[in-house]
Amino acid sequence: MAPRLADLIKKARRLAADRDRLVEALADDWTRALRGQRLSPADLEELWAALTEEAIRRSGQTLDPKWTTQAVRQEAEVVIARVREKVESSLREP
Repeated sequence: MAPRLADLIKKARRLAADRDRLVEALADDWTRALRGQRLSPADLEELWAALTEEAIRRSGQTLDPKWTTQAVRQEAEVVIARVREKVESSLREP
């Protein structure tokens, strides 16, 4: 059982690193797209809510049986929140 646990830990770390790279790439893309657009805080709030719902909708179309709808929603919310934090932080920089 111990070798299996070690393999699972390696896989989890690899998947987390992949997700981190994707979050960084998405944040960079969205920062470039939004810079200079003069969006209000309300506009940004609407954007992030729409992106979250779209991610959930798209994920639901190809839902792996191992994932519940609630788990997909939670993961989408976490990822979009991380992207949002990075983008909004970058947009505040001069």
